[in-house]
Amino acid sequence: MRRVFILAGLARMLEVEQELKADPRWQLIERITASSSFQKSGRIRELLRYMAERTLHGQTQDLSEHGIGRAVFGKPQDYSVVEDSSVRVHVRQLRLRLHEYFDGEGRGESYVVEIPKGSYSALFRAVDQHPPAQISVPSRSRPWFAVVPWTLAALFLSTTIAVWFVHPGQISQPLAPWPLSTLFAQGSEPVQVVVADANYGMTRLLEEQPLTLDTYLAPSYRSGQDLSDTHPTERETRMMKYLSGSLLTSYADVVVVNNLLRVCGSDCDRLIIRSARELRPRDLQDGSFVFVGSPSSNPWVYYFQNKLNFQEREGVVGESLKFFQNLHPKPGEEEKYPGLSFTGSSGEDYATISLLPVPDGHGSVLILQGLQQEGTEAAGIFLSDAGNRQKLAQALGITSSTPQPFYFEALIRTQAVAGAPDATSIVATRLIQK
Repeated sequence: MRRVFILAGLARMLEVEQELKADPRWQLIERITASSSFQKSGRIRELLRYMAERTLHGQTQDLSEHGIGRAVFGKPQDYSVVEDSSVRVHVRQLRLRLHEYFDGEGRGESYVVEIPKGSYSALFRAVDQHPPAQISVPSRSRPWFAVVPWTLAALFLSTTIAVWFVHPGQISQPLAPWPLSTLFAQGSEPVQVVVADANYGMTRLLEEQPLTLDTYLAPSYRSGQDLSDTHPTERETRMMKYLSGSLLTSYADVVVVNNLLRVCGSDCDRLIIRSARELRPRDLQDGSFVFVGSPSSNPWVYYFQNKLNFQEREGVVGESLKFFQNLHPKPGEEEKYPGLSFTGSSGEDYATISLLPVPDGHGSVLILQGLQQEGTEAAGIFLSDAGNRQKLAQALGITSSTPQPFYFEALIRTQAVAGAPDATSIVATRLIQK
């Protein structure tokens, strides 16, 4: 009897599967996920198929942010959607990919699929293939006063168009300038700004030892367990749990994000702000990124450290000065560039601005890292100034005829006064081969 019930259940599943495959809306989903714009990310394809399948089966109760996180992203039962925004980020990317598809390969489709904002259900909308027929109206003479409003409207429209051509900058915002423009050159995908994890930096100081990206991603760190002491006190356990569970960043990172928003013009809508805590290695396979902070505050910079000539170094954590190691000094350059003893003091600090290709070649990464917060803040301020960007281009030998994308790293020096960066200058530059 049990075997009969199992076979009957399998038969119903096969019947539902065949019914789904015969649905023209599901056939549209199959074409979309097989298109070129969806080939870069398996996770986006899985997300669309799951949302469409649940919608077509009438199981929209499964389409919550938490439910999608568990079903598609493999999140644990107790994960927090407040602290982990990966579902929202990927749904945002999915909306952009769908627009890209229907503006290109899918222009002739008879259905359009959308993910309305504030919803995780797929909306299928039939496209009217036949425009409404034009109704001919017999011509008849009109009094002159009936023509005047239309004449004035046409005059206003022509004047507006003329002003747009003469002063386009007064109507539309400019695009992001170089080098930020390189990040937005990869189609319509969002650019993710990953700010530092201040708790990670504090954990290093409490542990009095350097941490790595592997340690940062380890379950023991994520669960709030003490990393070095096998018998922590109750107070230490509470502190470690708070540091591993909360999302905090620095004032310097806020300043950098503000400057990016100020200078990106009409591309600002494509910026997504994320915490280093939310990122996963698989996320780096797709899109462009801005990493704010050095490896001691944003461990994801470790992922690209071996591509850089100027690398952050530190002796005893919390006791020694951090410095940039110049791996291959050129004539007139130093081997080491030490920064401030601690954030909030006065003196010289250093930062690097680096533009790199992502490993798979489908995006770019901009890294703004300072030895202390003053250096990181100075890097963001430097890029927001048109004169500084011109100086950087000249130092790198970039002209209007230089092929893009153009990858580089630049070491800059800033004079900090009581925690505020000032008087920033370029110290050295390097070209990076793709």
